[in-house]
Amino acid sequence: MNELSLKEPAGVLVKTTCVDYPGILAGSFFLRGCNLRCPYCYNTGLVLGKDDGTQPLNTVQELFDHLEKRQGILKGLTISGGEPLLNPYTPLIIRKARELGYLIKLDTNGTLPDELEAFINNPDLKPDFIAMDIKTNPSRYAEVICPAFSNFYKKTGHFEKVLERSAKLVASYPADQREWRTVLVPPLVQKSDIEAMAALLPKDASWQFAQFMNQNCIDPSYNEIYPYTDQESADLIAYAKELIPGSNLR
Repeated sequence: MNELSLKEPAGVLVKTTCVDYPGILAGSFFLRGCNLRCPYCYNTGLVLGKDDGTQPLNTVQELFDHLEKRQGILKGLTISGGEPLLNPYTPLIIRKARELGYLIKLDTNGTLPDELEAFINNPDLKPDFIAMDIKTNPSRYAEVICPAFSNFYKKTGHFEKVLERSAKLVASYPADQREWRTVLVPPLVQKSDIEAMAALLPKDASWQFAQFMNQNCIDPSYNEIYPYTDQESADLIAYAKELIPGSNLR
């Protein structure tokens, strides 16, 4: 990859975060491009792979400059998206950050098990921590997450198979180096969906839930959906805890 490409807008840099890498003071880089179209997603510009003016984009060179400047202060780097397993910058970023002594956390939507396995099996690219999203009941992905491919994926059981495989890959990590994440979107995450999602996870999983934000959603109709109340969220997480004790609202 040449020097010019390092100076092209590539993603959003968060210079310091205490929440993106559990237990580690880190930086985060959210890369453009995604293979899903979650209707509630508010990172519209990143997902669609274009600068829509909602988030100023940074270059990979700006990321590298920041990592060099913060050596000895930040301990980790979270690479997120979008979907970083699709992005050609990801291997370059991992190698550079590791050269500078950073721990690497990779966020993935779990739909690319071949790519995930390739990273895990490559000592130069293997993340130190993996976080995998679970959007809803795997059987509902084709209908509500990628409706453009609904008929094909329903017939093949595509999402059920790939999510199960990805979850097993993530579960191969030690318990303190992995987590799963779910946004509490009322149409997508109900009690029956939680039961189906929990079936993918090991019993010692860290399952982190987040509240839905009804703003700037890819599907504008989701801007009109009210988030769960605190009590409704607490009830759902209490049920999740019965299945996966390490379930929490982040």
